[in-house]
This record gives sequence, structure tokens and C-alpha cells, in this order.
Amino acid sequence: MHIALTGGGTGGHFYPLIAVAEALEDIAKERRLIEPELYYFGPAPFDRVALSEHDIIHKEIKSGRVRYYRSALNFFDLFKTAWGVLSAIIKMFKVYPDVVFSTGGFASYPALVAARILLIPVIIYDADATPGRVSRWSSKFARWIAVAHPDAATKFPEKVRHFIARVGHPIRKEIESPAREGGYEFLKLEKSVPTIFVVGGSQGAMTINNTIIDSLPLLVDKYNIVHQTGTGNLEETARIARLVLEKSQHNDRYRPFGLLNTLALRMTAGITSLIIARAGSGTIFEIASWGIPSILIPIPRDISHDQTENAFSYAREGACVVLEQQNLTPHLLLAEIERIMNSEELRNKMSLSARAYARPNSARKIATIIIETALEHEPV
Repeated sequence: MHIALTGGGTGGHFYPLIAVAEALEDIAKERRLIEPELYYFGPAPFDRVALSEHDIIHKEIKSGRVRYYRSALNFFDLFKTAWGVLSAIIKMFKVYPDVVFSTGGFASYPALVAARILLIPVIIYDADATPGRVSRWSSKFARWIAVAHPDAATKFPEKVRHFIARVGHPIRKEIESPAREGGYEFLKLEKSVPTIFVVGGSQGAMTINNTIIDSLPLLVDKYNIVHQTGTGNLEETARIARLVLEKSQHNDRYRPFGLLNTLALRMTAGITSLIIARAGSGTIFEIASWGIPSILIPIPRDISHDQTENAFSYAREGACVVLEQQNLTPHLLLAEIERIMNSEELRNKMSLSARAYARPNSARKIATIIIETALEHEPV
């Protein structure tokens, strides 16, 4: 059984593929099937180690980008994409997988074109409240469509909606459950004060970083702060934080990291009372699976509509508060933190709403459909 995985080059598109790969391996063992051979068709992987851990073979497929503004690069990227499609057809023909699973993003376009030309069954998953262009296009020939958000199905073409199921978001097993013990010791933080976890996504977020730094002297008076700054922002953010907290009695309550590894992430989640984050779908569903109240600060609409739609979809369920970036100030952020942290009743309601939104076992639901489709397509 050969299964092809494809999706954009960011963590939000990449890690659901890994979560589904884990579920495919589990189901194959349970059913005593021959372990499927997994291939990743796409650009340089976001996490090469994750591919290696699951024996996923990388078939590099380059593609251009889609820019929603005028740029000469759009013209040149047409040729890059055309070359990516040709390369995908050749490489996919050699493997000839039994099914192709896509998490969307323009980087998945060449592999999806190849699958359509080669008549290979396609299953797609879209994580956002408003599905991306590639997902909406590929839905026209997909066998099955999985979505994360409750409103997403209505934004696909009407004729494909009976193939759509809301399954939640595939989350890797290793981060699905927070570590309930050892977090304070691991992070060297005080147990006597609550912990706030600030995360700007896999790339970090300078606006959030700067607002946290401006608020830091007041925050550390009451809270531990674990701050994922983004790898490229760590040195500068940590340097400024040291200056800002130079006279504080509680400077040891601040812990900056570039990008938390799996163990550190689980340890942090286990002691966290409130999360401040961007609104990528993967981030939202990880927070939801942990049942932790959150303040979401989506990327502005003029850069990306996805995060704003994701954030308000989640907020309508009562699981989070949304602060739009153009309104973000240290004073407003501190006021919202205090409002949530001073009300145990509100935190409990937000936590229950988050867990209800999470939809567990998403990866397994998708993997089951993938295997069933592959077995139908596999030659006898």
C-alpha cells in the first residue's frame, strides 16, 4: 500500500500530515495490514526529523507562490509552478500511490494536479474556517473532504457538500495531552503563581512579542510567563526583557524560548492557566485539546483572512477572547488578562467550551478513510 501526503510548507499544513501518518501506522498494526509506504510530495519539509521518525520518503516538488498583490514575481512563479506540476507527474507516476492525502496550501497544488491526471483517488483536509483556494478547487474531484471548523463546509461548492465531514484537527499524539506533573521543576518556575503561555506560532510574532515586553514588569508581579518568541526573535527579545526586568524582584518568572520542543511544550501546557497566541488553526485546536482558556490575536485581515475567521469561529463557542492586532495595546491586553484570571467561573466555562470544540481522534478518522480508499484502489 502506497500513500502520498502533500501540503504547504508551514507547520499548520505539515504537522497534520504527521498526525495522520501516526494514525495510519496504528491502524495498519491493529488490522495486521502490511505497513503502508508513506511519501511526502512537497517542498522542503517543515520538520525533517518528523519525516525520518515515521520513515516517510520525501519526493521534493517545488512550486511558486500565490501573492494577492501585484508583483513581477507572480509571472516567474507561473513557470516555477508549471515545472513543479511536470515534476510531480513524473515522480508520482513512478510511485503510483493508492491514494493522495492533502492538507492544502499552494505547495500541494502540483501533487494534486498529478493525482487528477493519473486518476489517483484524492482525500483532502482543510484546517481553516474559510477553506483555501487549493482546497476548494481540489474538492471538485476529491473522494472525501474533512474540515476542522463548523462553518467551513458551507464555503465549499454546494455539489460536494455531501462528501464533507467535520472531524476537528489532527494532532500528534505526543502533544495531545499535557504533562500533569513536573512542569514547574522542568521550567524552574514558582508554583505559587499562575502561568501564562505566550506563543506566536512556529514563526513567532513581533507585535505580540513587543506588547508582552512592554507589559512584562506588571505581568511578572502576578504570573509566570513562558514566552515562545520564534527562533529568529529569541536573542533580541530576551535581551530587551533583561533590560526591562533589571530592577524587578521577579525577573526569574520570565522564561523565553525560540521554539519549544515537544517535551517543553507538554510541560508548559501542564502548568498553564491562560494562553496568548496567534490564531492558526493548528494552534487553536492544540489549545482546545488541552482545555486551556485563551486570548487570540489573529494576523491582520489585510495580510490573511484565515486567522481572523478561525479566531471568531472559536470565540463564538465561548472558548476564547479575540483581540485584533490594530487595537492591541499593553493596557488592553493586561485588562483582558486580569478579567479572565480574576474569574474562576469564566475560566471554567472557557475550558469546557474549548474541550467541546476539540473533536478528539481526528487523525484516526481521516486515516481510516485513507486506508479504506487505498484498499479499494490497490490492485488485487
